[in-house]
Amino acid sequence: MKSLLMPGLWLLAAAVLLHAGLVTPSTALINFAFYGVLIAGLLMAGRFHSSRIFVALLNLFLAERALSYFSNPHAPLPGSSHVALLAMGMLLPLNFILLSMHQEKGFTFPSLAPFGLLIFIESVVVAVVCRPDPVATAPRAFHHALASPPLPFATLLVFAGATIILLVRFLLFHKPVESGLHWALAACFFALRFGGAGRLPTAYFATAALILASSVVETSYLLAYHDELTALPSRRAFHESLLRLTPPYSIAMVDIDHFKRCNDTYGHDTGDEVLRLVASRLARVRAGGQAYRVGGEEFAIVFPGKTTPEVMDPLEQLRLEIAASSFRLRGTERRQEARGPDRRNPRPRTQTGHAIRKLSQPAAPAELSVTASIGVASSSEPNSSTEEVIKAADKALYRAKNAGRNRIETAAGPRRRARSKSASIA
Repeated sequence: MKSLLMPGLWLLAAAVLLHAGLVTPSTALINFAFYGVLIAGLLMAGRFHSSRIFVALLNLFLAERALSYFSNPHAPLPGSSHVALLAMGMLLPLNFILLSMHQEKGFTFPSLAPFGLLIFIESVVVAVVCRPDPVATAPRAFHHALASPPLPFATLLVFAGATIILLVRFLLFHKPVESGLHWALAACFFALRFGGAGRLPTAYFATAALILASSVVETSYLLAYHDELTALPSRRAFHESLLRLTPPYSIAMVDIDHFKRCNDTYGHDTGDEVLRLVASRLARVRAGGQAYRVGGEEFAIVFPGKTTPEVMDPLEQLRLEIAASSFRLRGTERRQEARGPDRRNPRPRTQTGHAIRKLSQPAAPAELSVTASIGVASSSEPNSSTEEVIKAADKALYRAKNAGRNRIETAAGPRRRARSKSASIA
């Protein structure tokens, strides 16, 4: 929820202050903010190879320019402004849906060319339909008929559908870009709802551009501070969290038992599945703990404000959950399959039928389960450093592994071995 609501909702709430009259910047300042944020966002999107955000910002720019141009009071056809409003109300949500479903392929020509062509075609269609020339466009009565409500029901329906789709995609993938598109589209809705052109709509367009630009920053933060494979905070985030700790606190070091053997036996793809399986259990640890991936198969859990006795029960429950988790292997890697000394050697005829029947029988999928060893230490006194606590937790972890694995050891001393179930690579 935090990654969904921040910073998009906060920025949109700040824009609402303009509507409430609590903040009243001038029109020139709002226009400057819009173009400043737009240019900064385009530069950031290009620098970080985010083609989707780049195209979304171009959509905002063209939509704001089209609405400002066709809302000219000196236009000979008054209905053209509402036709432009109706067109933007349809095109913006549809384009945002396409951008959300488009797979990010970097800032390359094959990635940008389809959207460039689409924007060009849409711009030509909007220019022709909204052209303030009664001879080249639809009859005047058509434009006056469209000028009744600010946003027709069809536009509201398209915005509602796009909002739901973007929200579902964020819940599925948890990407900052999906959240940015979601809240930027909400800001665009307010911009169109209040006329599409003028001081207040431009402020909402500027907010939408700021939300999209901030999603580039959020994506960079996610890559820098979160592990891409397990989605847990990374080693950098772990070290920064240590700077904020004040006694009392506890740190638990977790290591997957026999993980190298798992990789060598079943392959790296299965090893990645094991890491994701264990990480999903660590992410749900109780007692206010926060899990981090600090190495290959090594994890750390930080418990602010907790002592060793207070975290033993949550850690024991975590150990049991990891040992009870398993998944099915669909097959082994080709390099692990047994080969004869020479496959060209002839086989006796009497074994041919038996070999064929054996090959025709599918191998039963193996079930793989893992265990973890845990070492925990706490800050014993106010002047103890986090480095000392981590070293004590590491020593406790080594004792747990030397004592048979699948157990918890504390820095205070050896602990009675916990009863564990048999596992395939434990």
